[in-house]
Amino acid sequence: MGNFEHLTLLRAGALTWTKWRQKNSDIEPDFSSTDLHEAKLINTNLSYANFSLANLSNAELTNSNLSYANLIGADLSNSNLRNTLMANANLIATNLQSANLRDADLSEATLKRANLAFANLIEANLISVDLSEANLYEAEAIGVYFYKANFYKANLKNAHFGHAFLSRAKFTQANLNNADLRRTNLTGASFAFSNLENVNLTGANLKGANFKAAINLSIQQIQGAHNWENAEYDEAFLDVNTIVTQLKRDDY
Repeated sequence: MGNFEHLTLLRAGALTWTKWRQKNSDIEPDFSSTDLHEAKLINTNLSYANFSLANLSNAELTNSNLSYANLIGADLSNSNLRNTLMANANLIATNLQSANLRDADLSEATLKRANLAFANLIEANLISVDLSEANLYEAEAIGVYFYKANFYKANLKNAHFGHAFLSRAKFTQANLNNADLRRTNLTGASFAFSNLENVNLTGANLKGANFKAAINLSIQQIQGAHNWENAEYDEAFLDVNTIVTQLKRDDY
């Protein structure tokens, strides 16, 4: 269980909590395994706090600071984390289903095996995040900055990546079945140091997507995708005429 004193101070209100943190900046607050569901923690400094296994479902955390926080196994489902700073936070196996993370900063956070199904990530900053084996089923990731993100074995089925920046992201063995990749930026060797081998693009919408410099992209992968002919490919891949010929041949 968490520290009773820390919990009491937090529940005493923003003014009391802020004063205590300013005087005790070297202490890492402990709220592990505590029940904070529906807590109102707007504009609150919670950096470096320990929330492992805590219940923060339906909590209001808008504009708060959770950078470097330990949220391993915590329940943040349906919570409001809009514009929240969560850089370098540890979110392994955290439940963020249907959470509002719009405009949040999750740069370099660890989200391995996290549940982000139906989450709102619109225009969030996810630079260099680890999303390996994470669940982003039907997540709204429009305009998200995923530079160097790791999607190894992630479930991205039905996720919306329109206008997202995915340069140098790693998608090895990820499931992009029926994902919306319209007008995404996948340039700059987006799959450098990784590959697209075994990545499922069946049913994905590739209209306007930019696959220039993508590694190990195959005809077989795009064959099951929608609007593949309206995507951009590197000259080293195959020219459109060759792709069309191959696809027609495969239809017979």
